[in-house]
Amino acid sequence: MRVIKQPTILLLLTMSLVSVHQVSTAQESTITRFTLDEAITYGLENNQNARNARLEEKIADRKVEEILADGLPQVNANVDIGYNYEIPTVFLPGNAFDPNGNADETVGAKFGTNYTGSLGLSANQMLFDGTFFIGLKAARTFTQLSRKDNIKTKIDIAEAVSKAYFGVLVNRERYGLVERNYARLDSLLRDTKIMYENGFAEKIDVNRVQVQFNNMKVEKDNFQQMLDVSESLLKFQMGMNLSSQIELASSIEEIDYFNFELVKDFAYEQRIEYSQMNIRKELNQLDIRNVQSGYIPKLDAYASYGRNIGTQEFGDVFSGNWAGVGVIGVKASMPIFDGMRKRRQVQQRKLTAEQIDNSFDMLKYNIDLEIQQALASYQREIEMMQAQRVNMELAQEVYEVTKIKYNEGIGSNIEVIDADATYKQSQINYYNALFDALISKIDLQKAYGILL
Repeated sequence: MRVIKQPTILLLLTMSLVSVHQVSTAQESTITRFTLDEAITYGLENNQNARNARLEEKIADRKVEEILADGLPQVNANVDIGYNYEIPTVFLPGNAFDPNGNADETVGAKFGTNYTGSLGLSANQMLFDGTFFIGLKAARTFTQLSRKDNIKTKIDIAEAVSKAYFGVLVNRERYGLVERNYARLDSLLRDTKIMYENGFAEKIDVNRVQVQFNNMKVEKDNFQQMLDVSESLLKFQMGMNLSSQIELASSIEEIDYFNFELVKDFAYEQRIEYSQMNIRKELNQLDIRNVQSGYIPKLDAYASYGRNIGTQEFGDVFSGNWAGVGVIGVKASMPIFDGMRKRRQVQQRKLTAEQIDNSFDMLKYNIDLEIQQALASYQREIEMMQAQRVNMELAQEVYEVTKIKYNEGIGSNIEVIDADATYKQSQINYYNALFDALISKIDLQKAYGILL
């Protein structure tokens, strides 16, 4: 046997820990790139709501199979061994066993054995039942509703992922903007200090820029936290591990304006809610037919076979002579009068059908209103974004001119600080408007039913 010395063990353990650390570091450093479409696809596969929606589809499929099982033969087996600790007494006329007995009197006689046993096998096959066939069709229709619900869930996930994706894009642009502003103020602060040391600026000028610089440093840290939160939100909506690293392959410049050619032939059927309502209407009609089919006779075939025994001793149950018994037949049943129960059920479901028709009208109205509001919001946000972009460009030009004048000694430090503050605010306003425009585009796509 080979003996490993203590230093060798420590060396192996150290090498193992280093290897584990390297593997762990490599896993943590893996960055996954996603375009917007890839992020949506990933979310549709991994989001918890998407997983549950797929499970709901499978549950609906199993429900159809459950109803189908009712139409298959139902076979049961039974075994019964009993001890009659008190054998029943049968009362008979007094002359039942004795011709000379008094017929007006009764005598009691115990009929039976101490132990009884039976074995049986029974089968039942439905031949015709109107409610079964209607129920089967309703179950299959319900699976269609489950699939529509799954699509609705996918649309909601696509909306959430898209908005979170845009949030990260815009926040990264904002953070880059803050970094540039931070660098610009840092440069301005250094220049102002040099001018102060050379007697071309006052101490108060340095202090003003220092205040702006300190505020920008705090703002930079805040934007970093905001960016981290927005990235976590995106990973959450995608169903991704929050500790994973993600990189966005799409950029704001790649995002197109809304394509109105896609909706020039808009129909209400493009909205998933309209399809869901259609299926609910069909289910209600099937429910009415199901109740009405209760008036139709039902027909079943049945068969059973068994053996039984009666003994005075328990051991004879297993060794005695068992007698056979069997039956086969067809049974029909037809309701005659149920107190008008089914009639009232049909009336209720017809009233529900009227409610569904009213809901159709309300849904159309809501869709029209959503489209109108989303369209107005999109057009307003696009105009606001374009206006804020122009304002940002103008504010940048003002700042650059003011900075040049200040460097040449013909402008004041206050003017530079004011121009810088205006420039920063115009940048904030632009990116806020940009984000609102992106969100309004998603809302418009959803209103028209073309988000997926």
